[in-house]
Amino acid sequence: MKQFKVGIIGATGMVGQRFATLLAEHPWFKVVLLAASPRSKGKTYREALGSRWSMTTALPENLADLVLYDAGADLGEITAQVDFVFCAVDMPKDEIKKLETAYAQAECPVISNNSAHRFTPDVPMIVPELNPGHADIIPVQRARLGTKRGFVAVKSNCSLQSYVPALFPLHEEFGVEDVLVCTYQAISGAGKTFETWPEMNDNVIPFIGGEEEKSEQEPLKIFGSLRDGAIISASEPRFTAQCLRVPVSNGHMAAVFARFKNKPTKEQILEKWRTFSSIPQSAKLPNAPKQFLHYFEEDNMPQTRLQRDLEGGMAVSVGRLREDTQYDYKFVCLSHNTLRGAAGGAVLMAELLAHQGYLDN
Repeated sequence: MKQFKVGIIGATGMVGQRFATLLAEHPWFKVVLLAASPRSKGKTYREALGSRWSMTTALPENLADLVLYDAGADLGEITAQVDFVFCAVDMPKDEIKKLETAYAQAECPVISNNSAHRFTPDVPMIVPELNPGHADIIPVQRARLGTKRGFVAVKSNCSLQSYVPALFPLHEEFGVEDVLVCTYQAISGAGKTFETWPEMNDNVIPFIGGEEEKSEQEPLKIFGSLRDGAIISASEPRFTAQCLRVPVSNGHMAAVFARFKNKPTKEQILEKWRTFSSIPQSAKLPNAPKQFLHYFEEDNMPQTRLQRDLEGGMAVSVGRLREDTQYDYKFVCLSHNTLRGAAGGAVLMAELLAHQGYLDN
């Protein structure tokens, strides 16, 4: 695979920092520039971050002295130097949408962690193991934008990455009709640490703005199909969700209840999870987990602190599969929200799009 020159837009935020750690030594993607808000322009990455570095690993030395650009005002300079950008800006949704479209129209593909374009009909929202074929909508988007290379591709909401992967292979064969999911989400999903959000110590907040709507609607686009120049959301499974913020640094857990058209046996479910793999595994993409879904037999597994970093934080952990008195089955899932759920999922999506040829010149 050729080496691509990339930029990180929104490099100073928590997800931007995670991008930095994942890309500092990436075999395909070389970070050549960083961009953030106007107040960071002209500062080195180290200076702009100050004491705000939130990762458990050190600031990558090969990125620390890069001088930051203004993500908006310097768009022309940025796009002239990179093959594509990762975007994790913290701005109002309409401004993000305008900014990402401007990069795409400047012939710079955008791999976005943001939610602004998730329901744009010709923008793929890809979980690489689940719906890699949705990348086929990119030529339609390019035709609308009037571009040859430029496009926007987005990743889904972070909490979906825990439970939707476990449902996807079951739906293909047994038809999942109804899903009730309760998510227990880490504070890093809000861009916080315990130092910056002390109110979360010994506390649970039973509300995360906009999260339940995303949890009920975004899976249907992932389960959807390409038709008439758009990605049409599926009508099933029907999702209902409740989302809680819990005092955990990293890792989103989900309690899932599922009803099927054709109820499988427990053994059939476990076999589906054990054997499920997709293009990232067969192509051996750099950030792909060897085993995507890991099932734990122990009653007290998976646990957030023990399993969130499984396979570099890119695998999904599942446990406690059992029959339910109201639904057919219930189980729990866990994923690392800033790795699989955010920056890591976006990097893997970029690897998939590079493998598919969508990032070529």
